[in-house]
Order: sequence, then structure tokens, then C-alpha cells
Amino acid sequence: MRSFLLFCTIAHVSAFSGNFWGSPNMQPELRNSNNQRTGEESPSALMISKRGRPKGPVRTIEQKPPMNREIKYDTLRVTTPNPKGKDDSLGIMSKAEALQKAREMGNLDVILINENSDPPVCKIADYSKYRYQKEKKAKELKKNAKATEVKEVKMSYKIDVHDYGVRKKAAAKFLNQGNRVKCTVMFKGREIQHDKLGYELLDRLAADLEDLCLMEGKPKREGRNLSCFITPKPSVVKAINDKKRATEKEARKKKEASRVAMEEKKTSKTVVVEELKETETELSLDELLEGVKDDDDDDVDTIDELLGGDGVTDDLFA
Repeated sequence: MRSFLLFCTIAHVSAFSGNFWGSPNMQPELRNSNNQRTGEESPSALMISKRGRPKGPVRTIEQKPPMNREIKYDTLRVTTPNPKGKDDSLGIMSKAEALQKAREMGNLDVILINENSDPPVCKIADYSKYRYQKEKKAKELKKNAKATEVKEVKMSYKIDVHDYGVRKKAAAKFLNQGNRVKCTVMFKGREIQHDKLGYELLDRLAADLEDLCLMEGKPKREGRNLSCFITPKPSVVKAINDKKRATEKEARKKKEASRVAMEEKKTSKTVVVEELKETETELSLDELLEGVKDDDDDDVDTIDELLGGDGVTDDLFA
């Protein structure tokens, strides 16, 4: 009897487990678990993983200004560039007149420069050349423009006179280079309770350098440090820019002088070569032949002198 009951229990449990695992509600879970075990991914997961910006550099799209028929204004102030690099004004005219003027000047473009003015300003020029000059000017400005750096001067509120002079000298050097300077007073441990002395020290440094700098706002607490920013005065920045322009001007002068010297050297060489050619052409063919004849006569005389002559030899060779 016990064995019969045990057999029925096992059969019932096996039937229940077969229905449970074979149920349609559990089949997707089995498929998902199988996919995870085998490393396969569903199509939706692949689509999600492929989203995002494609690899490679970011493509920049050029923003062209309105030109020719794209200009929506009827009245325009028209300019045109001159050989000196500046713009000459052609006056105020309609869009049709501006387009006709551009065709007369060699099929050029009418480019909208400033649409906020009244009337809007346009330039008659070749767009490719205009874009090249604009990019070249931007590169030169970027090359000449020096990004201001932030230098830092650190000190303690208990700084000695000599060390303070060293920090002040360093800050003045940075300011004369056109940089901003961050002045920091450091505190350790319980020294933070003497922050009043730090404020006084920063004010003293700014007062000693008042001929070169201006303080940006008031000193601020940053944790256990107290700091402020000082920037060079406009007069200092102007002097730096003037010195830089003078240096560039001197370099251009030297370059121009060397170019002129090279041209003069080349012209002098060409003049010498031309003079030599002229002297060679002055010798005519007759003069050269006469010289040859004279040389032949001299050779005959010398041969007669060497061989000598008497009556017997003359009779033999007569």
C-alpha cells in the first residue's frame, strides 16, 4: 500500500512539473534565459546599442551669408573693396541695380554684410576670395591674440618682509606680462581664526601694486585659504600691445630690407653678365681672323729662322 501511494505521488508531481514547465507563460522566460546563456542579443537590443553619434571628426557645415537673389531687401548700401584692402562706398541703390553693377564688374557676387543697419550693407566681391580673406584674417587674429593665463602667488599670513618682497616682485612680473594673478593666503589648523590678518595682507599687496593692477571684487574664503584676483590695468595692457606691435614692425622692416638687398644683388649680377655679353659681341669676326693671320705669319718667320737658309738649299727646293 505504501509503495502504491509513493508511486501515485511521484506520478502526480511529475505530471504537475511537466505542465508547469511546458506552460506558454514560462516559455518566453526560458528563451530569454537561453539567449543570455548563449550570448545572443535580441534585435531591439542591437538597435539600442547602435544608437549615438557616428565615429569620426565632427562635421562643420559652413553658414554662407545671403547672396545675390537670396537677399530679401530692396534697398541696399553697396560697397566694393579697393586694392589697398579697404572698402569704397558706391552709395545706396536697389537690389536690381546692385546685381547689374556686380555683372558689369565681372560677374561678381552681392554679399550681405550687415543686415541690422539701415539700409543693410552689401559688398560686391568674389565670394570665394571674400571667404579666403576672412579666414586668413581670423587666423592672424587668433595667432596674434595671446590667451591670458592665471598665475598664482601663495603666502602665509605670518610671511616675513623679505618673502613678501619676493611674492610682490613675482606678482608684478606676471602683471607686466598681461596675466591675471591669484593671490592666496594659506592657513593651517587653528590659524584660520586669524583670517583678519589675511584680509589685511591681501589689501596691502593690492595697495603696493596699485600702479599695475586692479582687484576684482573682495577676497573670498575657499576652505582654509583666502584668495583674490588682481588684473593688469588698461594702461599696462596697452603698453604690452604697443611693445608687441613695435617688435612685429621691426621684424617686418628687417625682412623687407633683406628682400630689397637680395633683389639688388640679383640685379647687379644680371648687369655684370649683360656687360660681359656686350664685350664679347663687340669683337667682330674680321678682327679675330686678322689675329689668326698675324699669328700664322709670325710662325712662318720663326720656322725660317730655325731652319736657316743658304744658296744650295734654295736651289734644291726652288
